[in-house]
Amino acid sequence: MARTRTGRAEQPGAGGAPRGRTRWWLVAAVAVLPAMALLPFVVAFVGMALSDSEYPLGGGPTSVSCAQALAFGGAALPGGGTPVGECVERSWQDVSYSADFRMPRAGVRDWLHHTYPDAPAPETEFCTDDADLCLELSYMKGLPEGVGADAVQVSVVYQDEGTALVRFAAFTV
Repeated sequence: MARTRTGRAEQPGAGGAPRGRTRWWLVAAVAVLPAMALLPFVVAFVGMALSDSEYPLGGGPTSVSCAQALAFGGAALPGGGTPVGECVERSWQDVSYSADFRMPRAGVRDWLHHTYPDAPAPETEFCTDDADLCLELSYMKGLPEGVGADAVQVSVVYQDEGTALVRFAAFTV
């Protein structure tokens, strides 16, 4: 006499999977998809946590020529101007250039007017960093078309009777 199985799942009309079988692939897909979506974030976080750099995502300062830094903001080193320290580029999501230079004090306003003819007059009252003269430019406020920067900030500190220290910053927004 032969034995027959009488499980409910094998009976006609019972429907569904045979008894003892699961749909493991469905459970695996539901578990793996969120994990795969989060994996890049976990890798980036671990990389930043283990990095010994001040700039784990990049964008640290890079030394560039002062002509390049000034040109990004539509300017050039004035006659008699001498760079002070390095000119620097920083970039990650935005790009920023900075340049410091000394020039003859008497030529500062002429240089600003020649470089940015459509700019408003430089301010003397609301300057930051204890500057004696400052100018902030954007496309809506005197910045010439065709330059790489979206904004330019110039601050001038009069050091003595004949010398001015100019701090120039040009950046995208």
